[in-house]
Amino acid sequence: MSRIRVRKVVDEATRELALEVIKGVYVDEKGWINDWDQQIPASPGFEESLSWFVATVNGRPAGILRLVYDPPLELPRHFKVTFNPDIDLAELSRDCRFVEVGRFGILPRYRRNFRVALRLMRSVLREVVMRGYSHFITDVYENEVHSPFAFHTRILGFEVIGSHLYGDLNCSCTRIILTLDILKGYLRLKRQGGSVYRILTHGIRGIMKKKLRERGLQSPY
Repeated sequence: MSRIRVRKVVDEATRELALEVIKGVYVDEKGWINDWDQQIPASPGFEESLSWFVATVNGRPAGILRLVYDPPLELPRHFKVTFNPDIDLAELSRDCRFVEVGRFGILPRYRRNFRVALRLMRSVLREVVMRGYSHFITDVYENEVHSPFAFHTRILGFEVIGSHLYGDLNCSCTRIILTLDILKGYLRLKRQGGSVYRILTHGIRGIMKKKLRERGLQSPY
């Protein structure tokens, strides 16, 4: 039985584990970055602006995920961004608290173990909800072989709000911008039931129920 553990990167030991995943996925496999050893600060710890999480399987590094809190919704002009006509960035900035999900990578040898990704996502979900954030925003790569676009949209309920041609990774694919209302996504999963809901929400259902009451949303049961 594989033992999966997810930890926030707060010291040199967890940083080294995370960097091993970054190198394995974003350098050796994808070739998307060069400065892999500079991706995480040399003295990681609690930061207001971002968090890194690392997953291990039986003590070996397996996956990573980075959160950026309160990211700017207006991206640099040279990214060649196009938003859907109905998207009002000023309204989104006013009404929603966003967390950007990025550097979500799983080493190839663990990619078939979907619990690694779900455990990372569960830790992240707890983190952002406890900190009072309401929405996720992320990029997925169009036509990239390991793109999570179908899972994000069909299972979790992410919505497409735009796209951009360039970004901070050396990838030629168009970036599709997705957002998720976290509580509405939770309700969607609850209605669906199944293993994704059970794993992703284990230990945090009480927190989510409280947040639903605070926002006046109705749980299906």
